[in-house]
Amino acid sequence: MKKFRILIWVAIAVLLSVLAFSKYSKDAVQVPIVAAIGGPFDLIRTDNGLPITYDDLKGKPHALFFGFTNCPEVCPTTLSEVSAWMMQLGDDADKLAFYFFTIDPERDTREVLSEYVGVFDSRIVGITGTPENMQQAISAYRVYAKKVPLDDGDYTMDHSASIYLMNSDGSFSGTISYGEDGETALEKLKNLLKSNS
Repeated sequence: MKKFRILIWVAIAVLLSVLAFSKYSKDAVQVPIVAAIGGPFDLIRTDNGLPITYDDLKGKPHALFFGFTNCPEVCPTTLSEVSAWMMQLGDDADKLAFYFFTIDPERDTREVLSEYVGVFDSRIVGITGTPENMQQAISAYRVYAKKVPLDDGDYTMDHSASIYLMNSDGSFSGTISYGEDGETALEKLKNLLKSNS
């Protein structure tokens, strides 16, 4: 009988603990855990040679892509798609800023990068800088970028291939994945404009 009473008290204690925790967890403030995307950097615009910082991007919604001019497929395909979306947006494209950040600053000088992005659309602004400063931006936006040696002694770059969509306050809004359906991507750009108007 004594064991039975102890078991009853233990069961009551467990039940009260569960009820107290349940009440506490319902009243607790739920804080979403989101990694920050974006952050301080000091780089150079290729269109005018002027410095550009993270704070300079604020003020209008913007789309960022990280790539390199010697990229055989992903980068030219992505910039071609961006150019087509800009045409489809018409005058609304001017309400968005489009940036191409190099991940290969050793080869992508201001002149090289300016000429490269200009082939696709003059409104796409190339961003370059020293390897150290570019790494700061690459890290701030959580971009994967890695130099890969080739058999001939040259190298290529392996990198993530999403376009980052950023709000006018610099906060992360979403991505357009490489190869994503064009209509879906265009709708994401329109939604970015709507949410920042």
